[in-house]
Amino acid sequence: MRRRGPGSLERKAPMTAALAGGLGCPNSSLCSRCTAAMLDVLVWKKEIYYAVASAEDVEPKQKVAVAIYWIDRLKNDPGTMGHTLCICSRPTVTIDNKRYRFIEKLGEGGFSYVDLVEGIHDGRFYALKRILCHDRDDRKEALHEVEMHQLFDHPNILHLVAHSIVEKGPKWEALLLLPFVKDGSLWNLVEGLRDKNRFLPEENILQILQGICKGLKAIHSRGYAHRDLKPTNVLLEDNGRPVLMDLGSMNKARIEVVNSREAMALQDWASQRCTISYRAPELFNVESQCVIDERTDIWSLGCVLFSMMFGEGPYDMIFQKGDSVALAVQNNVSIPQSSRYSQELKELLSATMTVDPQARPHISWVLNQVDALLPLTTGQATTRI
Repeated sequence: MRRRGPGSLERKAPMTAALAGGLGCPNSSLCSRCTAAMLDVLVWKKEIYYAVASAEDVEPKQKVAVAIYWIDRLKNDPGTMGHTLCICSRPTVTIDNKRYRFIEKLGEGGFSYVDLVEGIHDGRFYALKRILCHDRDDRKEALHEVEMHQLFDHPNILHLVAHSIVEKGPKWEALLLLPFVKDGSLWNLVEGLRDKNRFLPEENILQILQGICKGLKAIHSRGYAHRDLKPTNVLLEDNGRPVLMDLGSMNKARIEVVNSREAMALQDWASQRCTISYRAPELFNVESQCVIDERTDIWSLGCVLFSMMFGEGPYDMIFQKGDSVALAVQNNVSIPQSSRYSQELKELLSATMTVDPQARPHISWVLNQVDALLPLTTGQATTRI
């Protein structure tokens, strides 16, 4: 059997239809681009040694059979075969004159959904956040999220790679291209450990908390607040570094409310943009004469810390039962009795979840406390109930 490189396709005619159908290529015959992409995968894996398109001593029917076999392998087990389907069969999107190929859907929320895409120019994976904008207000909110990302260049805040706004009939779609973090969110870690009856050791909690605090400090120092901090909005990179994401709810840190109309408007906004079980008490019943500041994030930070310590947020179960979170947050948080964690960490948790926002600490104080606790925790291991 003679081997030829991927470019030697003179004898591919008898099998193009089968290859095109198997790969999902929309062209009537397999285009050279798709054939090359297919062969690159097969050659890279050294599985059939160019036989699909270039072995002159193999009958056409045998070529087709071998090709279909490997096409099925590519479709059914893409993780072991690299790039899978024909490039023509996958939808692509262009952002900043660069094309990205759809791989799979990662998730969706109330305002958007996220796809895994691959840069055709660099072969890297990205998370593409799509925000459907029904009107100009939606478009303004999407652009606001873009602007929030562009304010920061910080290792603990998710970087915006590129963005675009495209028309879709009478609507628009905002495209935010973000780094893909394959290990997922802090909640993925917490939930996975909880299901195994395990919990994070104090040292790991403090290391993650330190990174979150650094991200929040960068946000607060620019005069903004995150407003929707929760475990699912904290990604964990390969090295364990936490990265804050979903900046769409960010707004000015200090909001002065001077009448009941403004109070109701802010309360309604919070009910839509701030996750209920991580929402600060002052956002449930906004007073007609008050100042809301960035310390709403400190309350949410306390809820995140609680979830790392005990496997769920302090008000998650209350919400799931259908009871009133608004009433529950008006009382001091009940911290479970446990010997897993130090008294100092429990006191820090209690301080962050102070009901009175004016008595709640600022992020600099919290970060100083975390820095002071970290050297004391070296050597602890993951603990069990």
